[in-house]
Amino acid sequence: MGFDEGLAKLPLIAILRGLRPEEAVDVATALFDAGFCILEVPLNSPSPLVSIERIAERFGERLLVGAGTVLDTQEVAQIAEAGARLVVSPNFDAQVVRAAKAHGLVSIPGVATPSEAFAALAAGADALKLFPAEMIAPKVVRSIRAVLPKTTRLIPVGGISPENIPAYREAGADGFGIGSALFKPSVSASEVAAAAAKFVAAME
Repeated sequence: MGFDEGLAKLPLIAILRGLRPEEAVDVATALFDAGFCILEVPLNSPSPLVSIERIAERFGERLLVGAGTVLDTQEVAQIAEAGARLVVSPNFDAQVVRAAKAHGLVSIPGVATPSEAFAALAAGADALKLFPAEMIAPKVVRSIRAVLPKTTRLIPVGGISPENIPAYREAGADGFGIGSALFKPSVSASEVAAAAAKFVAAME
């Protein structure tokens, strides 16, 4: 499944910070069964490339799995080799964006201002992670949306909940990255499934 297809089906990206390889497939299965199409394993998780490999091997094209917190170009080749097809960063680094595109991966850098947003698009970003969303209120999203190309996909990340999703969607957000409200290292796959159901319901 490609990024465009996955985002169209369910515009939610599960951010699995702290995911351990031994639970990777169970958690991914819970999310897949709930309707999620796109998962991200941050590189500051335990053995993240192993988790990415296991999810990619189990689900193949049915899930788009990527790596998050990607900070330098050297990590991009390792991510691609592990089976990731998505590179997400908390910041914008033009070299990381270009490296991702050179490896045929989807690039979603983090931005918080119009200047960063336009620079990221110029570097080849496929979508923009608005981060941290706690300081980018829906009114700000609306203002940024108004000046960017209409095809630009804006994905707020940070503090996203089922309760604030409607306001962000109305302001022009195209998708959402969901972290600790969906997954924390201490939760079970069944708890992830219950949280996922609430987010899916918020998108209906």
